[in-house]
Amino acid sequence: MGLFDSLKRMAESAVKKEVSQAVNEAVSSIGKGRNHTEEFSFASLPTNLSELQALPEAKLDTAFKTAALTVAVLCNYEKNADATYEMLNFLKGPADVSTYEKQFIKERLSGKIYKAFAFFDGATTANGYKPNTPYKISIIENPYSFDNENWATLWVKSNGADNPQSIKLRKKPSTGEWFLNDIQCLSDIRVPAEEDPWA
Repeated sequence: MGLFDSLKRMAESAVKKEVSQAVNEAVSSIGKGRNHTEEFSFASLPTNLSELQALPEAKLDTAFKTAALTVAVLCNYEKNADATYEMLNFLKGPADVSTYEKQFIKERLSGKIYKAFAFFDGATTANGYKPNTPYKISIIENPYSFDNENWATLWVKSNGADNPQSIKLRKKPSTGEWFLNDIQCLSDIRVPAEEDPWA
């Protein structure tokens, strides 16, 4: 009887320890995802809706793909604003680009289209933010990117800024598609060397 009680206590203690450890790990992981980066490469950047829809990323089945396409589409703004808005409407899914958003994009990119190109590999202040081809971009997930169900905030690193900038996305559960919700990645960056009087 004494041996049985002893074994029982040891087993209960081991189970409690395992349960306690599992609970602690679960609690500490709340609000914490992972640090993860996905890279995308485009032979050319889309200039209209049909070119955008022809890209494999246009399935929009991950937030990363939609974020990468958002930056690629913004690079077209100076060439053709209307075509850019049409592509952004596709990326926004059930929503359209609002008047406010159009004004925001205009204010941030007019005469400063280099801000969109600065997210791609090879773009530097010295070369006027002209990226290498193919166009390569990294989309970054941090531990809090997917904290809220069906929402994501992903990050892109500009070669003209010290800190990454964000893009907010929303998932449509019925289709599994991720759509653009808010462009938050057009902050001012260091101007190209050719425009910098102090360079």
